Amino acid sequence: MLLRPIGRVESSLSERAEAPRQPDEGAPPAVLVFDGSVAAALAGLAVGAEIVLITWFDRASREVLTVHPRGDTDRPPTGVLATRSPDRPNPIGLHTVRITAVDGTRVAVDRLEALDGTPIVDVKPVLGGISTR
Repeated sequence: MLLRPIGRVESSLSERAEAPRQPDEGAPPAVLVFDGSVAAALAGLAVGAEIVLITWFDRASREVLTVHPRGDTDRPPTGVLATRSPDRPNPIGLHTVRITAVDGTRVAVDRLEALDGTPIVDVKPVLGGISTR
């Protein structure tokens, strides 16, 4: 299997400790900066559209298999596949965001909890009536 980043996230979030756990917990707006080689693939992305952004959590640990959900040690250890932990065997990030601007290969989105520099793997449109928010 071969994955290659098609872009990177530009965000005010630079440290993992700054990042909210979920977008509705204070995630800032961000810009998705796509590689020029995929510019044609951006055709049809429009302001107001909701998309699913797939990222690669490049600063996550792939060795962590259990966590205390939300870092709460009063909660029992839980397998990472049953949580939203960024630490997981394949640290894929899944984010539903709304497009606020499109300028060539730069796509601004509303609230995104990904760190600055996070690699973008793919984008999928949210189909009518289906939302992951």
